[in-house]
Amino acid sequence: MEVFLPILLFIVGIVLIVKGGDFFVDAASWIAKVSGIPQLIIGATIVSIATTLPELLVSVMAAVQGKVDMATGNAVGSVTANVGLIMAISLFCMPTAVKRRDFFTKSILLMLSSALISICGFVGKVNIILSVLLLIVFVVFMIDNVLTAKKSMITSSEEVIETLAETDMTEIREDATSNEVEVQDITAKVTNKLPKKEIVLNIIKFVAGAAAIVYGADMLVDNGSILASMMGISERIISVTLIAIGTSLPELVTTITAVAKRQSSLSVGNVIGANIIDLTLIMPLCSIISGQALPIVKQAAFIDLPVSLLVCMIALVPMLCSSKFKRWQGIALMVVYVAFLIVTCTVVIV
Repeated sequence: MEVFLPILLFIVGIVLIVKGGDFFVDAASWIAKVSGIPQLIIGATIVSIATTLPELLVSVMAAVQGKVDMATGNAVGSVTANVGLIMAISLFCMPTAVKRRDFFTKSILLMLSSALISICGFVGKVNIILSVLLLIVFVVFMIDNVLTAKKSMITSSEEVIETLAETDMTEIREDATSNEVEVQDITAKVTNKLPKKEIVLNIIKFVAGAAAIVYGADMLVDNGSILASMMGISERIISVTLIAIGTSLPELVTTITAVAKRQSSLSVGNVIGANIIDLTLIMPLCSIISGQALPIVKQAAFIDLPVSLLVCMIALVPMLCSSKFKRWQGIALMVVYVAFLIVTCTVVIV
């Protein structure tokens, strides 16, 4: 009976994080949109960061409470779960051909950030130099997101103009090629007429979503620690398994939805972006908040970090060579992830 309450609160924490994340992302996107921020900036920055808030807050709260094993374990464990489990499902269910240029930069950034984290394991800590390098990768990722979104918007506009050029709709064609500022002015006029009910609803979703994520993350960390103590296992094992998978549920839901809609590239792109943020933003922030270099235990240095780099390479290197995600990659990722869970729960490195 003593174990029941921590398990229940742990599950409640996961539910709060997942649903709170949904509310927060929706409301943040709406607020940014009606405030006049271009849609491409919203998608490339705000939503990208907001979808990784569960992992971010769980690790930050663990760092604040001095539970550094849980902080690093959740960040790295989420990457391993995202690729070894979630991306594996996508590749196994729906292998697909891709445009290499669409994935090249992000793939390189993910492998680079994973390699930097592995170096942190070799050094034994996330020090200031490695933190700065990771944050530089994060900034480059954000810039690439914006440039990619902008390029996509320009391409879409050109396609619309070409389509209109084939018709006799001169007036519409002129409107389509008009100054972007005019379009934003029109959007602003429309948004000024938003119903008060919609405004209030989104503000409530924003506040409630943020509160749910924070409270859920706190419950996850506290009860994860209690469960680890009750079961006689380390907080690191809880963090790289239950907590990592729990905080990765938004990506899992996105993947299942994308597979159902036969949009594998969307699923893979979401996972890659989330992983880059997990590695390049969470670890440095935890180091800064803890006020010192973030120590990495041998168990994580010799198991968690190398496996994280390995699954990233299995998922991305063959794709960069062949411009295809193949089913065998999904199978290989699942095998590696299952082996990782078994080794994590059974092998102790002193």
